[in-house]
Amino acid sequence: MSENSTVLAAGDQAPDFSLRNADGDTVSLADYAGKNVIVYFYPKAATPGCTIEACDFRDNINSLLGAGYSVLGISPDEPAEIAQFANDESLNFPLLSDPDSKVAKAYGSYGEKSKNGNTFVGTLRSTAVVAPDGTISQIEYCVEARGHVSRLRESLGV
Repeated sequence: MSENSTVLAAGDQAPDFSLRNADGDTVSLADYAGKNVIVYFYPKAATPGCTIEACDFRDNINSLLGAGYSVLGISPDEPAEIAQFANDESLNFPLLSDPDSKVAKAYGSYGEKSKNGNTFVGTLRSTAVVAPDGTISQIEYCVEARGHVSRLRESLGV
């Protein structure tokens, strides 16, 4: 993680946020007060790993919702990019735009990573589960896209 990113743990208060969705409307964590919400961070819409993960959430949304878990996906992409991604992949949950990565940093989901031998900083694939009282019930950093939702469902008993 970079020095600008705060690592969170179970029991910590989830940082509140207000971000624009694919339609440009503002969505806040406070909108989900009193509910379980899965907040997952992904680096870039329409890239292979992010598509795998988003489609996995899409395909499992009914069981997650049935168990009382809403899903929010957050990336640094602009609303028009996430709208195209959601449309192309028939995503059935909100995607939110965090272009300055402030929310990713607040959740510890921003830092140094490597790809093809190059090191850079950016959004780290991470997932936080926020409990109805607004605390983090579980958080996982630098997850693998493939199989992540299955592992998450298992840990949540869904």
